[in-house]
Amino acid sequence: MTSYPTYSLEEEDRMVENAYQEVLRAYLASNHRKKVEIIEKAFRFAKEAHKGVRRRSGEPYILHPIAVAKIVISELGLGSTSICAAFLHDVIEDTEYTREDIEASFGPKIADIVDGLTKISGGRFGTQSSMQAENFRKLLLSMSNDIRVVLVKIADRLHNMRTLGSMRPEKQLKIAGETLYVYAPLAHRLGLFKIKQELEDLSFKYEHPQKYQWIKERLSETSDARERIVEEFVKPVREKLDAAGFKYEIKARVKSAYSIFNKMETKKVPFEEIYDLYAVRVIFENDDDALEKIRCWQIYTFFTDGHRVHPDRLRDWTSTPKANGYRALHLTAMGPEGKWIEVQIRSRKMDEIAELGYAAHWKYKTGVHEDETELDTWINTIKDILANPEPNAIDFLDTIKLNLFATEIYVFTPKGDLITLPAGATVLDLAFAIHSELGMHCMAGKINHRLVPLSHKLESGDQVEIITSQAQEPKPEWLKSCHTAKAQNRIRGYLRKNRKFLVMRGQEILNEYMERFGIEPSNEIITKMVANYHLRNREELFSMIGSDEINLTSKEMTTLINDRKSFFSKILRNPFASKKKAGESKKEPVDRKKIYVLLPDEKNPNYKLDTCCSPIPGDEVLGFVDDDENVIVHKVSCPNAMRLKSAYGPRLVATKWGGTADRFLATISVDGLDRHGILEEITSTLSQKMSINIRGLNIAAKQEVFHCEITVQIDSVDTVTAICDALKKIKDVKFARRTS
Repeated sequence: MTSYPTYSLEEEDRMVENAYQEVLRAYLASNHRKKVEIIEKAFRFAKEAHKGVRRRSGEPYILHPIAVAKIVISELGLGSTSICAAFLHDVIEDTEYTREDIEASFGPKIADIVDGLTKISGGRFGTQSSMQAENFRKLLLSMSNDIRVVLVKIADRLHNMRTLGSMRPEKQLKIAGETLYVYAPLAHRLGLFKIKQELEDLSFKYEHPQKYQWIKERLSETSDARERIVEEFVKPVREKLDAAGFKYEIKARVKSAYSIFNKMETKKVPFEEIYDLYAVRVIFENDDDALEKIRCWQIYTFFTDGHRVHPDRLRDWTSTPKANGYRALHLTAMGPEGKWIEVQIRSRKMDEIAELGYAAHWKYKTGVHEDETELDTWINTIKDILANPEPNAIDFLDTIKLNLFATEIYVFTPKGDLITLPAGATVLDLAFAIHSELGMHCMAGKINHRLVPLSHKLESGDQVEIITSQAQEPKPEWLKSCHTAKAQNRIRGYLRKNRKFLVMRGQEILNEYMERFGIEPSNEIITKMVANYHLRNREELFSMIGSDEINLTSKEMTTLINDRKSFFSKILRNPFASKKKAGESKKEPVDRKKIYVLLPDEKNPNYKLDTCCSPIPGDEVLGFVDDDENVIVHKVSCPNAMRLKSAYGPRLVATKWGGTADRFLATISVDGLDRHGILEEITSTLSQKMSINIRGLNIAAKQEVFHCEITVQIDSVDTVTAICDALKKIKDVKFARRTS
């Protein structure tokens, strides 16, 4: 926990006033129309409303809204409306003031934004479920009307992350988890690259403090060498830019700590083998939009003249901007010492939009702007998702990520129109993206004169012709072949009209639901459900379940048929379910405010391991508390844990290992040059020299190269590290790393 100094009331007042003046100075230095009076009024209103309230760190609460307002003007470049909303964003939630009070003093626009930013309690997912998912849904609803709602919310989250050190460990993990799962991708989708990167690094810092510190130290150690290599690389380009009369700046950029960690984890490579640590950004002044693209390519030639260029790493975002408005020309060229260096070429305008995304569009907006069309498309996608929201918090957040935050692919119609879709989209998704009627009658697709089925996944660059038939109509199995919210909603809407199908679908859903939780379908339960919903018969019940009008995870259903089952088992299909033996008394509640010590060396450990990530002592882990007060342990970086941190933070408990035990399994991947006797050396090193129990071994050789997967029984991460080090010392073994 970070300790903060204490101040007298007079000192605090001066501190608050100085912080406010900084906001005002930043606003007056901007290009916005000067509406100082309403900003002053909003600040005084918020200061009075939060009077006497303190943050967990001990500082006056009003410093938080001031800090958010400063981010809004200084880092997002927004105007007086957003600044006022930032000052007032917690007033409705934390004080006696209402939305009506805000509207009476500041008008409906500011009141709407503040209302959109106000957290809500309970909500559609139920009291036990994810308030965060419900908050995020409310945020998206508000965002459909005014994009500034989400921009101010991201500023609020950024300041919370910058001051996260004052929170308890389990709160840090919860907030960092939902930031990484939802807010950093949202910032990326809005084009807020700089803020997205800071949110990721701050989340990484609190989730993996040791790895964060280690990477920072490695970057610091190699900084001098990097600067020398980059300077040598750009020197001839500087000369050409000067000779051509460009006004420019060249920035050296290092990959962020989180990006490095992510690549090390996904590619299973050490720090030294990450080749794209180096990046150079050329930003040139440009006073003629018509020449912007030509000048980018002119600078491109300055790099290609003296350097070898990677043929597969050219990205032209000047002709086809990303969905978030990003425009630049990217290339990767060979620098000194054989280092690949990424180069980003941008005009000043491109650079501001790259850093601020949609937030920067206000500055350049003149009448109808092409970028607004892209923004409208994105907001329409949000409306499609919200039109038929998932009843389950985890599913809802996953739908959001799938449709809004996925990597985009770019496909073409036969006429050459460009359409942006989320990665993983199918022919059916494309058909609905072009027009709903096309989707309804879609039979197949044609790519490069090759016929492909509806479920065929598209790749960037595909030119796709949709084949239709008036006799074709949507089928239930189509729902498995599409990934976009628009396609799913249109198909569900059509199927709802078919009552016979709905009755069959509803009966299947109910039977599957009961079977999943070991409940025998019975007339008694169905009769209770019919009466509970005031329906006429069971067909009406099945029809409403089939059309998603009755939610089988709702509180009523829980009470009717499943009140003794684990909460988590309903949400994630039994990753945490714990069956209490007859007569077994309920455990003492876990104190979630304290760090829970994991004791693996007892016959009955005080935790349960989840099978999705198989953590071992020494891994960075956290715990979730189930209904029976069992602590279920995950790796911090486990995908399931990431989703749960975002959706079910109150169930979180910070954990640490309190010992080791020779009872854990780990898989080690070994690669090298094949030769006679190498397998014998590997096994004897483990079994005889290190006394390691080998529980599984699989080796395959192709020509002169072999790959081996070894499962070993170990006690901790340190032992795995020692095994990898020992294997690397064997002649012809090139790589040895833990894979699970």
